[in-house]
Amino acid sequence: MDHLQVHYELFVRPTPSTPWKLEMASEHRAQVVEAAETLMSEGRVAAVRVSKETFDEGSREFQSVAILSRGKVDSGRKRRVFDDLQPLCVAPEDLYSVHARDRIGRLLEGWLVRNRATPFELLHRPDLIEKLDAAGNELQHAVQKIAVPEAQARNISVHELIRSFQRLIERAVTRVLADGRRGRFVALSIDGFAAAVERTLGEPDAAYVIGGAVARYLAEGATWSDKVGRLLDLAGAAPRQAAARQLTFEVLEQPLSEILESRAGLVELLGAGLDLGGQLAAMTRLVASDTVTALIAVEPGLVHSLPPLEGAAVRLADWIIQPPFAGARAALGRRILRELMGPRRLRPSSARDEIELLRALGMALIASSGQLLPADSVQEAFAARSRMLVTAEFVESLLGREHTAREEAELLIWLAENVIGLINKREAARYLASHVGSLRFEKELRGGADSPAQRLVVLANLQRAAARAGLVPADLTPIQAKLGDLGGLVEADAKLCAAVVHAAASVPHKLGLLLRLATGEAAPLGPAAERARGAAMKLLRSESVRAELSAAPEKLAQVRDMLQAAGLAA
Repeated sequence: MDHLQVHYELFVRPTPSTPWKLEMASEHRAQVVEAAETLMSEGRVAAVRVSKETFDEGSREFQSVAILSRGKVDSGRKRRVFDDLQPLCVAPEDLYSVHARDRIGRLLEGWLVRNRATPFELLHRPDLIEKLDAAGNELQHAVQKIAVPEAQARNISVHELIRSFQRLIERAVTRVLADGRRGRFVALSIDGFAAAVERTLGEPDAAYVIGGAVARYLAEGATWSDKVGRLLDLAGAAPRQAAARQLTFEVLEQPLSEILESRAGLVELLGAGLDLGGQLAAMTRLVASDTVTALIAVEPGLVHSLPPLEGAAVRLADWIIQPPFAGARAALGRRILRELMGPRRLRPSSARDEIELLRALGMALIASSGQLLPADSVQEAFAARSRMLVTAEFVESLLGREHTAREEAELLIWLAENVIGLINKREAARYLASHVGSLRFEKELRGGADSPAQRLVVLANLQRAAARAGLVPADLTPIQAKLGDLGGLVEADAKLCAAVVHAAASVPHKLGLLLRLATGEAAPLGPAAERARGAAMKLLRSESVRAELSAAPEKLAQVRDMLQAAGLAA
């Protein structure tokens, strides 16, 4: 049996009381199962079911086997009978709607990719239609893939629905072939494009006729990048008259959107060899090039995560931010959010680079939200991605095995800074609290090779960094307290405050050291800071110190300024 006669269908039930509906169909089992697991894990549906559909060439029937079921599979009620038994598409014109073209693209994805064509081109090019008809069972198999679940959902006969679809296809094919023979789809040139559109404008099916001419022009593009370039050439030659210009861009946006929504087309356009993170970075520069340029001017380091575009993508970036292509831009933005909410790692080879990239993407998409995407949708997508950053697998990949305990604490604080969502923040805080409370961390900070003063500075820096990570007080307070207690142990082991008090140095110098410890600058807030504060006050009450300061007014003014800065002045 030909392997193309097996495909997998994903059905979803949005709520327990609604009927099953077909979400996707594909010949790739892993892709369908992954999509089902993602929908359930994100809570977007009440139930999912994946079935394996095998077409028997002898009986001309499908054999269906369920391979995955999740959620509330049994609705607990009888199937609703549809009063309207007519298929959703009843006339050839219905096949040209955005939803119909999207479904055609999914059902014939493999064939379209092999022929470097979009659903828009297939619906307008006689040569492609003849090629598909000569391909054997490709079209018949696509009809069966859509007819079986549609008939099941509408409770009507599969064969009746297949015959209905076949009649519709025959009418649509006859129309395109006849129009092609009559020469309605003219050969376009850049110089004559505007005039051709204006001549067609008065016809009742002007969009269809212009679409056929555009599809014929695209046929000469050997690659996806060539097709995008040709579309932009036509956009540059669009007529100036308002109605004609609007119609032109409505037509041009259709194939452009389909190329950008095609995985094969987008990979070729943005560059082969990119991981998911690289693709999302390129897509972000594509749809928000002006915003990214402004951000890089303020923070040049972002260019490492969001590198410049190359080739045809550079030219497309200039066009796609303009109002005529707002639909294509929004569709690509929604794809970025879908990928962010998906299960795939952005940078499988480096967890650190993945966080850097996610931070850069967040800055760019949030800065452009409102114009490109709703702010709450962007927030939701990054919250979903943050859930992946606080999994045990990702944290283990981030920490590795080559870092010191101090470096691991810094990485965990950095992780906490870069995740959003209360639950994700709390999960990051648990990793951090567990680490700073570990024996390994205590032993390294109490007995490391650095001097006690240096170790106290490290603890103070960690304490301040943790305070900036956006953790809730219930999680932050124990972490701060643990770092402070550890600082107290380091100071007690070295008797640092006592050593400063008895050092052979001037009073302002000793007070300066003690006050830096007391205010959390050179030691974490906690026992060490309290002892430094007590030592500073005791030093000020000493008769010898008072006499020394009284004899040197300039030193007295210097000490008064330090006390005011530390908040200890009366």
